[in-house]
Amino acid sequence: MEPLTDLLPLSLILFSIGVTLVAGVVKGAVGFAMPLIMVSGMGMMLEPQLVVAGVILPILLANGLQVVRAGLQGALEAVREFWAYILIVCTMILISAQFLTILPADAIFLALGATVTLLCAIQLLGLRIIIPPAWRRSMSFVAGFLSGAIGGLAGTWGPTTLLYLVAVETPKVRQITVQGVIYGLGSVMLLLGHLRSGVLNGQTVWFSALLIVPALAGMAVGFRIQDRIDQETFRTATLAVLLIAGLNLVRRGLV
Repeated sequence: MEPLTDLLPLSLILFSIGVTLVAGVVKGAVGFAMPLIMVSGMGMMLEPQLVVAGVILPILLANGLQVVRAGLQGALEAVREFWAYILIVCTMILISAQFLTILPADAIFLALGATVTLLCAIQLLGLRIIIPPAWRRSMSFVAGFLSGAIGGLAGTWGPTTLLYLVAVETPKVRQITVQGVIYGLGSVMLLLGHLRSGVLNGQTVWFSALLIVPALAGMAVGFRIQDRIDQETFRTATLAVLLIAGLNLVRRGLV
């Protein structure tokens, strides 16, 4: 293990820990947005490859816990029902992850910023797209392709998955189980994809491992405040902050 200070100055390590702690609190309180906050927050100061490397292990563990909570039977039912979407997402994460080391940093910042901005704007505006039953099989491939492509590059495919599940009118209770399975399997593919791409290596893996601690600590705090806040107001405020962060990433990519 090489010292993390060989990878980043102490100030940026502490900055990354702080961003991850906030991301964990939001995840525990409202159940979403941990990768989005980590990507948009750390992306303001760190290079995109290092940002994605840092996200990998914390979301792998968080999503694994979500799958365990869903239970084996629920997970198997989710796989049977959404196998096409899951297969395309996992495949595209593996493929698109290989391009992270090839694309120029400006293009990656622009892609990350545009993704965060678009997804937050859609949710803030309350837009709801309904896919007719006759189109759902074909649209599962389209939605899976987009989610996986974004996931491999940006380390987050949750918002697009949620929009897809809403569009096919998945019941809310069922959504939680399905999301857990998709996020969990996708996290494994992200790990494998970036082991192959070299983004997660003998040095960056320690940075990612370090961020597990603030992520779990933040989630524990978030669980405690979950029932004490107006979650819709908190969710809206979080999305608004993310929207600003996304626009800043777009600015950084253009400049």
